[in-house]
Amino acid sequence: MERRSFLRTTVVGTSAVALGGSLWAGTAHAAPAQPGPGPYGPIGSADVQGIRLPAGFRSRVVARTGQRVAGTSYTWHPAPDGGACYADGGGWIYVSNSEVSPDGGAGAIRFSSSGDITGAHRILSGTRTNCAGGSTPWQTWLSCEEVDRGYVYETDPWGVKAAVRRDAMGRFKHEAAAADPVRKVVYLTEDVTDGCFYRFTPTTWGDLSAGRLEVLRMGSGTSGAVTWAAVPDPSGAATATRNQVSGAKRFNGGEGCHYADDTCWFTTKGDNRVWRYDAVAQRLDLTYDDSLVTGGAAPLTGVDNVTGSSSGDLYVAEDGGSMDICVITPDDVVTPFLRIEGQSASEITGPAFSPDGTRLYFSSQRGTSGSSSGGITYEVTGPFRR
Repeated sequence: MERRSFLRTTVVGTSAVALGGSLWAGTAHAAPAQPGPGPYGPIGSADVQGIRLPAGFRSRVVARTGQRVAGTSYTWHPAPDGGACYADGGGWIYVSNSEVSPDGGAGAIRFSSSGDITGAHRILSGTRTNCAGGSTPWQTWLSCEEVDRGYVYETDPWGVKAAVRRDAMGRFKHEAAAADPVRKVVYLTEDVTDGCFYRFTPTTWGDLSAGRLEVLRMGSGTSGAVTWAAVPDPSGAATATRNQVSGAKRFNGGEGCHYADDTCWFTTKGDNRVWRYDAVAQRLDLTYDDSLVTGGAAPLTGVDNVTGSSSGDLYVAEDGGSMDICVITPDDVVTPFLRIEGQSASEITGPAFSPDGTRLYFSSQRGTSGSSSGGITYEVTGPFRR
């Protein structure tokens, strides 16, 4: 399929921006500027939680750092970060990392089919600075350590099976992971200023104990065909993984990572970019770059965690910026979906949808206090596109 080139973007008002060219697969074209504030209308005034939402949406707090989750004995962890949801009978589980050291790890909250909290528990302990991660098709959570020569830990969202360290997935400053069940690989981002983008191919799909770690290679541009090369020593014992392969493509602070429909989206915070890897064509394209926005302020800055909805919309959380979660639609509009007021010293983390797509979970990592002890985890419900 033909792919579009990235064009300069133009702000329409201050609420929405149209990207140049189709965001999704299809025929190349230059998308016209999209008037108005996007699919849900403008965000309103702050609610009692300090969250600005479009009409028809509402929020609630489901957990606060240092306090017991309602009706449970589990004390919610500090600095909640990356998260994901898992179907649990008629209900679901929301998993959340803890980005502190020395005892980061991860915890989880269980919900009934009506959204009531029915339990909470620890799923990983004794690890360091667990930032983002990713879910697997076999219903485990990959919790990533964002430290030099950090590990990936495979955990059980139900907290029944013991977590397992997955050494074969490499030792580096891990950020996020996204599983591609078609090609049977896991994509990985690296949060350093000269980081790389990796893929891990397990020897046996569904078993991450052994496999091949590769790094993406590409020229100096922002769009084009890529190749992959094996990392000789995934342990990084003598040389960092990102420095072992000549021609490895460099990315300025790899952050969130999301796979859907033969595409892996990932963000780089150092340059406020959103990237699109086409796994069929083995091609990389720059999808959003705030430095290319013209005609007004960029609607999305401080790009970080990312997730997607069944409608094809991407939701990108900000680390700083205006404390927004922005939506990027398939018709190329970038616009704030929500904004947290009064928490400028925090960042938004862990966006994830419930299995039925009607609820969005996320955290303000440091809340109003600006410290890891002030984390707040929220739920937003409303007429999400599905």
